[in-house]
Amino acid sequence: MTFHSNTPALRAAFPGLSLRFADMLAVWHQRRALRYLDDAALRDIGLTREAALREAERAFWDLPRRLHC
Repeated sequence: MTFHSNTPALRAAFPGLSLRFADMLAVWHQRRALRYLDDAALRDIGLTREAALREAERAFWDLPRRLHC
């Protein structure tokens, strides 16, 4: 799954927010949103309903590997 970071906006809204926590919060919001996409939207992003639900169930601290740097 592709990660789209909202970190700059989050850090602007909450200046004391750490970068890692901001990434975790952004991932949590994105994963939560996957639950509510309809089948057409999931097809557009190349996910099945099952894959979207699996991703949505992942813990917020389980960040994509490229964010661990």
